[in-house]
Amino acid sequence: MRRTVARLLVDSLEAHGVDQVYCVPGESYVGLTSTLIESNRTRIIVCRHETGAGYMALADGRLRDRAGVAMVSRGPGLSNALVALHSAYHDATPLVILIGQVERRELGRLALQEQNYSRLLSDVTKAVIEVAMPQQASEALARAFHLAESGTPGPVAVILPEDLFDEETEAALCPPRPRAASGPLAADLKRLHAMLAAAERPLVLVGGALLAEAVADNVVFADLNRFAEEWVVPICPTHRRPQLFDASHPNNGGYIGIRVPPALFEEMKRADLLLALGERLTDTVSQSYRFPEAPEPQLPLVHVWPDANEIGRVWRPALGIASSPHAVLKALLLEKAPKDGGKRRAWVEGLNAIHKRLLAKEWEPTRDGVNFAAVVCEVDKHLAADATVTTDAGNFASFVHRYIGFRQSQVFLSSVVGAMGSGMPMAVAAALRRPGKEVVAFLGDGGALMMGNEIATAIQYGAAPIVVIADNGMYGTIGMHSFMRYPERPFMAGTRLSNPDFAAWARSFGAEGITISEEKEVAEGVARAFAVKTRPVVVHCRTSAVQMSAWRRYTRSESLP
Repeated sequence: MRRTVARLLVDSLEAHGVDQVYCVPGESYVGLTSTLIESNRTRIIVCRHETGAGYMALADGRLRDRAGVAMVSRGPGLSNALVALHSAYHDATPLVILIGQVERRELGRLALQEQNYSRLLSDVTKAVIEVAMPQQASEALARAFHLAESGTPGPVAVILPEDLFDEETEAALCPPRPRAASGPLAADLKRLHAMLAAAERPLVLVGGALLAEAVADNVVFADLNRFAEEWVVPICPTHRRPQLFDASHPNNGGYIGIRVPPALFEEMKRADLLLALGERLTDTVSQSYRFPEAPEPQLPLVHVWPDANEIGRVWRPALGIASSPHAVLKALLLEKAPKDGGKRRAWVEGLNAIHKRLLAKEWEPTRDGVNFAAVVCEVDKHLAADATVTTDAGNFASFVHRYIGFRQSQVFLSSVVGAMGSGMPMAVAAALRRPGKEVVAFLGDGGALMMGNEIATAIQYGAAPIVVIADNGMYGTIGMHSFMRYPERPFMAGTRLSNPDFAAWARSFGAEGITISEEKEVAEGVARAFAVKTRPVVVHCRTSAVQMSAWRRYTRSESLP
């Protein structure tokens, strides 16, 4: 069967279950987009910026536990998408990006927008696959999806020269490759069982690999809950994975995000065993490599991750298990829990008591704007049990993690590595992937003007997220770092922002715009936002800069002129 390379690629995408791709159209791959349009089976979402397209594909991958797909043009197009690739790589999220390239006869001549992608992308992708011959096209896609979704997931780039799409080939379509599931060894399970049974103060961290499995199979959450209850262990969701364990569950041992509050952190450090179940372990989760200490942990560490290359890369674990975390959970549940598990009851209850105190809906009013805590607490009252919440990067997000009691039935999306600009595009992707479900995005004023333009994409495709913007007139996180590290130095000139009227900005796109300037306006403003169902809503909150995060205020009045 002869067909063009473009047709073969479209057929290959469909064979891999791709029903939606995100792009900013470019001349270097117009042969592919025109064939996609002609096929009319895979939806093309035309975005306003390549970073937005990349973030949407990244979110799509998390929502389906399959690689999301972005398409970008060569040179500037790919350069704009680099931040999304960086996020996918560090966040261990599957992503396939298709990149147009100059014609093959021009390669190596520094043709218009030509780049060497193998060199450029070597540090932010798992692989760069360059297609030189028509018969390689479908094989390249199959390999890309396989690599993106296997082991430690991540982004894979496929480079497609512009003159390739119209060539014909008789090459057969390469079907999807079955995922190879990793599993625990019997000896390792026996040792883990003994270590857990002997521990008096175990701490179980649950992270991204377990969440990916839960996306595909809801029984993962049921098994996790049963494990917590039968084995009497505290479960701690890790950085930007708060929905992994219900905040209201009595075995919730507290959220391990950036800078765990001292009261909780000091209690956690009393643990005598640390089980990282589907958590990659990073500087953020380990509180800057202090818990566990790197490279030699101060307590026995059991690291369960589906990629043997990751285990032992930074920390020396007492036991490393290269396995699906759910497979380990299921194996533990097949064994009887220790009869003396009750010895850990006080440990679990103590951690949970601190966790509940930290979730308390308490805050102090501020004079220089609304304490963002008031807004987040009000949003939490309205959130549906199956809502999607996204956040951008910034100190304002600490209010979301402190005051929203996430549930396993909800979805949370953000850039785990902390890249700004992700909140709006991820919200748009969630609204498109989960039509009819509630989507709420929390943005700072900095990130809002980085990728907030993707509200136009939401309008174009009928997505209707609620977007809550915390406008304190500064890059708050950087201001905090400046003040904490160099309290004697001025810093406002390097962090202040001049912002638009975000409600008017929203209305200019055709969205609803609501402004909250005082705390007494919070309840009505948030209720109005949730009442709008058919178009995006932007809630412009004029927030306090003195309240630098959910946990900290500036301590000197002269700090913020």
